[in-house]
Amino acid sequence: MIMIENAREFLSRIENYPIASRLEKQIEKSNHALFILHDQLNLDAFPKELLDRKPILIFVESLAYAIAIPHHKQKLVYMLSAQRHFAISCHQKDFPIVNLFTEGFFADALEEFLTRYPHIELTYMQPSEWNTRSQMSHLANIFAKRIKALPNQFFIADVEKFKPKIKKGYRLETFYRELRKQTGYLMQEGKPIGGNWNYDKENRKALPKQIIIPEIPEIKPDPITQEVIALVQKYLPNTFGKLDKFIYAVTRDRALELAQLFVETRLSRFGAYEDAIKVGEPFLFHSVLSIYLNNGLLLPREICEMAIAAYEKKLAPLNSVEGFIRQILGWREYIRVYYEAKMPDVRESNYFGFDNNLPQLYWDANTDLLCLKDAIAQVLNYGYSHHIQRLMVLSNFSNLVNVDPRHLNHWFWLAYVDAYEWVELPNVLGMSTFADGGILASKPYVSAGNYINKMSNCCSQCKYNVKEKTGETACPFNYLYWHFVDKHRESFTDNGRVSLMVNAYEKKTENEKQEIHLSATKFINEIK
Repeated sequence: MIMIENAREFLSRIENYPIASRLEKQIEKSNHALFILHDQLNLDAFPKELLDRKPILIFVESLAYAIAIPHHKQKLVYMLSAQRHFAISCHQKDFPIVNLFTEGFFADALEEFLTRYPHIELTYMQPSEWNTRSQMSHLANIFAKRIKALPNQFFIADVEKFKPKIKKGYRLETFYRELRKQTGYLMQEGKPIGGNWNYDKENRKALPKQIIIPEIPEIKPDPITQEVIALVQKYLPNTFGKLDKFIYAVTRDRALELAQLFVETRLSRFGAYEDAIKVGEPFLFHSVLSIYLNNGLLLPREICEMAIAAYEKKLAPLNSVEGFIRQILGWREYIRVYYEAKMPDVRESNYFGFDNNLPQLYWDANTDLLCLKDAIAQVLNYGYSHHIQRLMVLSNFSNLVNVDPRHLNHWFWLAYVDAYEWVELPNVLGMSTFADGGILASKPYVSAGNYINKMSNCCSQCKYNVKEKTGETACPFNYLYWHFVDKHRESFTDNGRVSLMVNAYEKKTENEKQEIHLSATKFINEIK
């Protein structure tokens, strides 16, 4: 491989990663190889008849992918360490392993490999992300008779069945019910257990002050992970986020342990408090399993079935289990189908025509708004914040200060350990910013400070007063929200769910409207 010196050292085979880069004798004897991507780290998703042939397993470490955007340091460590651990586990199962290192992208390394070994036929599973898929399609055109693509088996829904349905009016709830019927999850004689399809109304409680929050054990980095940490710190020091400590599991066994621990200690209260926020508590009762689901260490069916088993054993109430199932079987599957249906044009979505840059505070958490400061500090430290912080704090604020949603989308992609384009793009451009004009979501997700005050303890400790509507000491979410309602009233007037907000704005006095306009304009113009 042609590599710059830093790339060679960054991607080199290290002492604690004993996988040979070249197994010449085995390569010469074999005629079939299977390429496994960094987000497909589970042999259970691949056809048994293929694995029974013991093909060469090819892993690629791509510097170009690592630096295409300034991925969070935690994300880079997680992806590389998890892949190296998985390769070792496959090696221990007697699969011949070839590890390729390239300054380019995945397909570049594979093209060189296939050119060098013309007797090898290659199978790969369809990548989840559009760019990698395009590169693999190009490679397949070059080696047409030697490459076979498998459908992606890391999801539950049949994409081709649902893609044509993705348009205005086809909502998550309809999709979710179809998959509940298909899988039989929380169903009995064709009807939902408990009589309701969802229990969302029961899952919006604020966190009690004295509630005890179970700890998620930190996984101490082993020698492989420690060396990956050192490599990232040395050669990619200017990427986003901090790497003061790394706490995530990088093997399937440890990820399964964390999943079971969630079921035993936090699932029972997950539902009631899934929308709650508490300063300094990034995880609360959330599972934090999306990190492991999105690179294959865990599979969606097994996690759903673990939760259902907990319900059947009376370890968790129905509202919690259904809420958790809805996140995976409903939302996760729904946005994946949306991504397949709307790419690549959806990347340029900008319904409101916003053109402001992303504020500096998203990069350094330097703000007096405590809800923002706390959420972004969590992202900087862990590459993680839970879904309400992503939606009703980070995305809400971005909308209210007229940030180009494509900039926010880019930030989410690089900032979160669990973020791959297929999952973050629909959430940002479809759900949280309404950038697609209402195909995925039925309304713009914006709110004033009262919602954050209701669901968190942020406002009681903040510099700004959530009860004040305008002026220097007022919570900026208040006047920014009403300014947004005024400027984009057509998006509210046409929607029965939120049209009342336009009516509420019109009932304000002319002086109140003027103060809202002045406060919002000043804040937006002065934000760095």
